Amino acid sequence: MANDDEYIESHPSRLRPGCAASPIFAPLVKVTRWKKIVTVFIVPLAVLWLAMGGIASAGSVDSLGAAQSLVASWSTMQLANEVVAVSINASNLGAMAPAATAGFGGLLLFGSTAPATTSSILHALQRESPNGLLVMTDEEGGGVMRLSNLVTSIPWAQTMGKNLTASAIETVGSRLGSQLHALGVNTDLAPVLDIDGSKVAPGPTNPDGLRSFGGAATVVGNDGVAFVNGLKSAGVLSVVKHFPGLGGASSNTDYGPAATLPFSVLLHGGLLPFANAIANGAQAVMLSNASTPGLSSLPASISPITISYLRQTMGFNGLIVTDSLSAGAISARHLSEPQAAVLAIEAGADLVLCGSPTSPAASLALASKVSTALQATVTSGVVPLATLQAAAAQVLWAQTQVGAS
Repeated sequence: MANDDEYIESHPSRLRPGCAASPIFAPLVKVTRWKKIVTVFIVPLAVLWLAMGGIASAGSVDSLGAAQSLVASWSTMQLANEVVAVSINASNLGAMAPAATAGFGGLLLFGSTAPATTSSILHALQRESPNGLLVMTDEEGGGVMRLSNLVTSIPWAQTMGKNLTASAIETVGSRLGSQLHALGVNTDLAPVLDIDGSKVAPGPTNPDGLRSFGGAATVVGNDGVAFVNGLKSAGVLSVVKHFPGLGGASSNTDYGPAATLPFSVLLHGGLLPFANAIANGAQAVMLSNASTPGLSSLPASISPITISYLRQTMGFNGLIVTDSLSAGAISARHLSEPQAAVLAIEAGADLVLCGSPTSPAASLALASKVSTALQATVTSGVVPLATLQAAAAQVLWAQTQVGAS
């Protein structure tokens, strides 16, 4: 499909009825209720789904418990490598054998062009990896699409939110997931659950705009879950982002420091789609690099308070991924990627990401520096070994869920 309008016009049956009533989306008065919902309803369904061969929910204690037991015997180097993703331009995938054999936890694919042999390359890399790889990319829709020579474009999220039913959005996610799965890409860093109804492309002053499903928590929450479910049905892990909500942020963290709306506002707005996603079995969450007035002065990716809120108050038990630690919001604090990675893991994140690579050699060198920094801080006692083990277990669990491990 060439563009958003062409997609909508070619699928008239998927238009969202103007009078369609959205499901009731209760305000987040007591966020702790979601933990009970996940425990009582999501966990039993997750166990059943795993037994049937599907992707299990984040509440699958047995699977995570098995991962925790496995990593208990790993060396510090194995643990550190597992929590690091290596960024690579997709056109250079063939140079990633060292990343696979070293046991790095994932590959983050950039670029619009991938080799025609991507599937065979990725399957070979999975065979060379001791634990499997989370092979990730950003397929959000509209102007945020990778591997466009191999993956059919889909509309901006805002276009889908305005014109398509949740059921139709789930179908879009399923078809996208099927294409990604066929290529060997098992993780999509999408959808965006930030609330933003502005009709602008993302840029220095606004990180979201058209990337958001809309300006209403109900729409974003329901459509986001639909997209997640579509990907999940195709065997692809979805990473919802950017917690605790970038809608209305002061600026774009890619370019420099930014703050979200005040926490008191997010409680009745920006956090709602994430609470909805968690209640519906979300398995992975990406943190933002913005600070949150009233909650934490640190970027969420390195904030113990923000991550604790996600884990303890919202009851999220799945994989926590940082936003790019190469972002301007991080470097503005005079932190290198290895330094930021140490802070992120210490704060409770599980998998650290860095930015667009300049070359395969540079990507591998940076990943090694990050791993070395993590090993050093564990050896010195700055970061407890148990913290690194917990993060590695979450990554291994996620790898298992997508069949990589």
